[in-house]
Amino acid sequence: MVMEIWERATSVQPPLSWLVVLALGVGALVVTWTPLGYRMVRQVGTLIHEAGHALVAVLVGRRLSGIRLNSDTSGVTVSRGRRSGPGMVATLLAGYPAPALLGLGGAWLVSLGYAAGWLWLLVLLCAVMLVLIRNLYGLWVVLATGVAVAAVSWLAPGPMLTGMAYLLVWSLLLIAPRAVVDLQRARRRAVSGRGSVSGGTDADQLAALTRIPAVAWVAVYWLVCAGCLVAGGWLMLDAATGSFPW
Repeated sequence: MVMEIWERATSVQPPLSWLVVLALGVGALVVTWTPLGYRMVRQVGTLIHEAGHALVAVLVGRRLSGIRLNSDTSGVTVSRGRRSGPGMVATLLAGYPAPALLGLGGAWLVSLGYAAGWLWLLVLLCAVMLVLIRNLYGLWVVLATGVAVAAVSWLAPGPMLTGMAYLLVWSLLLIAPRAVVDLQRARRRAVSGRGSVSGGTDADQLAALTRIPAVAWVAVYWLVCAGCLVAGGWLMLDAATGSFPW
C-alpha cells in the first residue's frame, strides 16, 4: 500500500484548462470571502497558521510544547525559549503568512502536474499535527481534515483529484488575506473598547518586541499574502492548457 501511495503521489496529472482553473479560483473566492463559507473553512486556516508558528519555532531552536485549536476558530502554539530576540520575532511572524506560503508551494506543485503529490503533502502535514495537538477539539479538526484529503487523494479519479488540488491551493491563497482582514477588525474593536486587549494579537506582540508599530507588521502580512496570491495564481494559470490572454 505504501508503494501504491508513493506511485500515486509522484504521478503527473494533465493540466486543466485556464477557464476551469479560473472558475475554481472564483469558487474558492466565494467560499473564503463570504461569511457562511468563511465560517466553514476558517478552522483550516487556523490549523495552517499554528503549523507555521510551530515549524519556525523548531527551526529557530525553541522547544515546542504543543498546539491547541479551539472551537471559536482561535488557536495557540506554545513553545519554550527566550521571550525576546530574533527567534521569538520569527516565530510570531510566521503565523499569518503560513497559509499563503503553503498555497504558493501548492501552486508550484500543481503547475508541474503533481496535484496528487500536493494532496498527500497536506495529509502528511495533518499527520505531523496530530502528534502536536494537545486538545480533543483540535485532534478532531486535524483528523477530519487529514482523512478528507486522503480520501480524495486515494479515491478520486484523475480530473476530480486535480480539480480538488487546485481548489485547495486557491483556498489557501485566498484565506490568508481574509485572516489579515479579521486581524485588522479585531484590532479596531480593541482600540474602540469593544473587543479584547489588542496586545494579544501577533502584530501587537511583534510591536512590543521590536518597537515597530503593529500596523507595519499588518502591512508585512498584507504584502506577503498578496504577493503569494498573485504569484500562485500566475503559476497555475500560466501552466493551464489553452491560450490564456496575457
